[in-house]
Amino acid sequence: MKLLTDSPAPQPRRHSRLQPRRVWAFTLLEVMIATGIFFLAMFAILDLVSSTLKNARALQTVDQDSGALGMLAAQMTLTNALKDGTISGDFGDLYPGYRWEEDVYQVASNNLWQADIVVTHRVGRKNVATVMSILRYAPESKTAPIRGNFQ
Repeated sequence: MKLLTDSPAPQPRRHSRLQPRRVWAFTLLEVMIATGIFFLAMFAILDLVSSTLKNARALQTVDQDSGALGMLAAQMTLTNALKDGTISGDFGDLYPGYRWEEDVYQVASNNLWQADIVVTHRVGRKNVATVMSILRYAPESKTAPIRGNFQ
């Protein structure tokens, strides 16, 4: 049995210049694949954030067509006397570029009137029209020839 003190001290391994030391590193192909996966994930996240912001923005915008139609319908309820005919106009600075036309006529002999309201504006090169029809009982209106097919 040998004593530990009898053995020579271990010598550190020395690398000779002829035998290169092995270095562990990533290859260019591995780095390119990792970068591609990273950017693919980043673009997917950016697309998700972009679509979420777009949907949130769409929820915050007010549909001006329905606001304009509602305003005209509310204005029509201010009187009990309706007149048969067509009138038109614009909204001035409130809804710039928007025009309206209102066609009012009696549809039944018991003073039931119908108003067809059309709001138009330009989107790009074409006109966009939004239509709403309102039935209204107006007892103080003068009777007019009945048109329409309300039954």
